[in-house]
Amino acid sequence: MTTDNAPLPAKRPSLLRRIDPAIATAFGCIVLLLLIGSVYSSNFLSPEYLLQQLKVASFLGIIATGMMIVVLMGQIDLSVPWVVTVGAMMSAAAASYGVVGETLAIPFGILCGVALGLVSGFGVAYLRIPSMIVTLAVNAVAQGLMVVYTGGFSPQDTATFAMRFLATGTTILGIPNALIVWAITGALVIFLLSRTIFGRAVYAIGNRERAAYLSGVATQRIVLLAFAISGGLSAFGGVLLAGYASKAAQSMGDAYLLPAIAAVVLGGTSILGGRGNYIGTVAGVILITLLQSILAVMQIAEFGRQIIYGAVIIAMLLLYGRERLQR
Repeated sequence: MTTDNAPLPAKRPSLLRRIDPAIATAFGCIVLLLLIGSVYSSNFLSPEYLLQQLKVASFLGIIATGMMIVVLMGQIDLSVPWVVTVGAMMSAAAASYGVVGETLAIPFGILCGVALGLVSGFGVAYLRIPSMIVTLAVNAVAQGLMVVYTGGFSPQDTATFAMRFLATGTTILGIPNALIVWAITGALVIFLLSRTIFGRAVYAIGNRERAAYLSGVATQRIVLLAFAISGGLSAFGGVLLAGYASKAAQSMGDAYLLPAIAAVVLGGTSILGGRGNYIGTVAGVILITLLQSILAVMQIAEFGRQIIYGAVIIAMLLLYGRERLQR
């Protein structure tokens, strides 16, 4: 029973209700890392250094974009390391075939990644193999194919001018081209996830695949397409990395699997699927890049960085897993 004088429950402002706590936390951590970095280096907050960090973040950002789409469905893509390498090596290999090869180098590298993604997607969607298993298998197959192609030696092919221009050049107001490419990719993915049937289906599958299927969603085709996009974006990241280094290298994608997963979950995307925002992934990518930079300045060994990434993923999995179970 209530009275007219009973106080009404307090309501948060609408803006605060719209802010995802995970995204706010990620941006707060970015500010904290910037402050910590400025203690170790006086140049850490300089515009030139920050722009360089955003340029480096662009490669991880494009790879993490594909990972996010897969994670939103409650799946995982562990084929990232060698799909990245395939994209880099195949685009550089195409460049050795004259003018036509140079023209088709970038799309050829991306299409190779799409093909590997289709294999993973077919295994998950139609053969009902767990994504962890099928993507690990695709990663192993891609590794074997590249070893056969190179004979086990370092590739001798070099990147094309277009690849180097996209990865290292600047065109608008001194902004790195790689950052512009990431921004365009992100805008397209935001539109895809928020304004298309595909995007709504991805979230629906992540929340409950069976319910999505019974609602008329072509779940198998959506899963297949999502893995194809993930493979294509991973390969595109490899193309840019090859342009950044002017050549491809064996295992050049190994350093991007855990950071890509960590960036996605740090940005608030539930590892169990159904919830996530691309702005959060952007924040996660920047956070991971700054963390890598600070760890490098502090001379933390590679195994220490991997431990940190793994701990972050476990912590976020526990957090979002508990939230999902309580709902």
